[in-house]
Amino acid sequence: MTERCCLVTGASGFVGAALVERLGSMGRKVCASARAGAVKPSGAFVPGDLDGAFDWSGALQGVDSVVHCAARVHVLHERDADPLSAFRAVNVDGTLNLARQAAVAGIRRFVFISSVKVLGEGAELPYDADTRPAPLDAYALSKLEAEQGLRELIRGSGMELVIIRPPLVYGPGVKANFLRLMHWLHRGIPLPLGGIDNRRSFVALDNLIDLILLCLDHPAAAAQTFLVSDGDDLSTTEWLRRLGVALGRPARLLPIPASWLERGAAWLGKDDVARRLCGSLQVDIDKTRELLGWTPPVAVDEALRSTAVAFLEEHGR
Repeated sequence: MTERCCLVTGASGFVGAALVERLGSMGRKVCASARAGAVKPSGAFVPGDLDGAFDWSGALQGVDSVVHCAARVHVLHERDADPLSAFRAVNVDGTLNLARQAAVAGIRRFVFISSVKVLGEGAELPYDADTRPAPLDAYALSKLEAEQGLRELIRGSGMELVIIRPPLVYGPGVKANFLRLMHWLHRGIPLPLGGIDNRRSFVALDNLIDLILLCLDHPAAAAQTFLVSDGDDLSTTEWLRRLGVALGRPARLLPIPASWLERGAAWLGKDDVARRLCGSLQVDIDKTRELLGWTPPVAVDEALRSTAVAFLEEHGR
């Protein structure tokens, strides 16, 4: 019997590339799509615009399951004149176009990588399986609309849907704000973040990949939505201290009260930055643990060490 493969979209991205590598190391047949101009895994094909018009029929031949990682991602400095339309074109129309063709092709399971941001930007209590969505920006709204469209689309199709909502993902090769923080810590730059008593959930790349792999085949995962984290929520201050240790550069953190930072950020029009640094955003992964029997295999300090090692190898010690 010919082995059927797993199609991974977004294979040039942070999560997609790691997933393709892990599947390959397990001896599992992988088909991968990646954006034009990006470094692509061996054998990856490049789709056209990831919108509602691309023909996936050729790519779906011989495919058993799909992990849809590709997305127009959230950015702090949006340049598009109509960001919601831009997000919808890729994250909603593109997702539903792929899923619709996957259902017609008889794909067994469709795993959609969504975002915890569909639930909001944090609250007094941890988000859990029963939290009502409350997206606050165009990216989050587009992810929620994709989730809703997928649930409607699969009714009566025979294709199983799994949705995973990760918080911030970190690991070797991480970019954006996490990488910027590592640069600052590595240079010994004092940061005014030593007095923050919040709690944030993060997920190591290895832990997210482990859950995705489990969701590809676990019978109980079908028709479910899962939250994921490392299971060890930390304050911003403690997070930076541990990251500094991993880098071999003890973090130089000034004990500035969080309320001062929030007022200063508001004055500069940077409320979103203050919210991410000073606010809490926790997820309760009890449902994921209990329904799937899943436990994060990699501890926070171990994941930070591997992240730091990769950073130091690339940027020097």
